[in-house]
Amino acid sequence: MENFRDFQVGPDPFGRTWQALFKYLQTGISIRHSDSVDVCFVIETGGDSQTRTQKIVVLSHPEIREFSKRTGRAITDTWCSRMAVCKLRQVIENGEDMDKDYLDVTPREIEEYDAAIRKWEAEYIRTHAA
Repeated sequence: MENFRDFQVGPDPFGRTWQALFKYLQTGISIRHSDSVDVCFVIETGGDSQTRTQKIVVLSHPEIREFSKRTGRAITDTWCSRMAVCKLRQVIENGEDMDKDYLDVTPREIEEYDAAIRKWEAEYIRTHAA
């Protein structure tokens, strides 16, 4: 199961591997007047502090609430953090939107990421069941 607090991502299109550290999860309303859940990561590559930057993955609260209502998936900090890992991984590995500080998760991505998370959870249970 993916560790969303401290993990490596890559390679990016330039062959680099990035170290990502979870910084915080909070509601966007408190800092940006946005109805969202914001998950912040600090990323750097090659141990070089000059490449260190922050990426904030933005999960629209109305969209995850609608998904939760439709599927029965509980909205938890862990679930939101794991979806943010999926988005960050996609951005780094594709090299798309690396110039952006805020990375929005689309409704389609919520579906895709949740399927990946469910797969991770099932695999973890399968391999760790007593």
